[in-house]
Amino acid sequence: MGFFDIFKPKPYPGEMEREVQSLMDELIRIGVKEDYLSEFPGNGYNAQCRHVRTRMIGKRLDEIGGNELMQWAYVKVHKKAGANASSHLEYAWQDVGHWQP
Repeated sequence: MGFFDIFKPKPYPGEMEREVQSLMDELIRIGVKEDYLSEFPGNGYNAQCRHVRTRMIGKRLDEIGGNELMQWAYVKVHKKAGANASSHLEYAWQDVGHWQP
């Protein structure tokens, strides 16, 4: 994301600003405090060891803005939670909506 990217319109409708911001805050918190993946299923992780709420957030972001919004969110996670978290998010979102990294 370069300097001129700040002038690009956000990949979601303006009326969705509050919901998207809330989803992003939660998504980043999960990446920093928990993880998008686990070694074992259970306690909020599905049978594939992916964070269940993370997948729900991805589905909602897809409903709001499709893959473009999901990619935007992925970049935000990378910046705020780090490369390791974003690589885990990439796998956690596999088969969610239109997700294509």
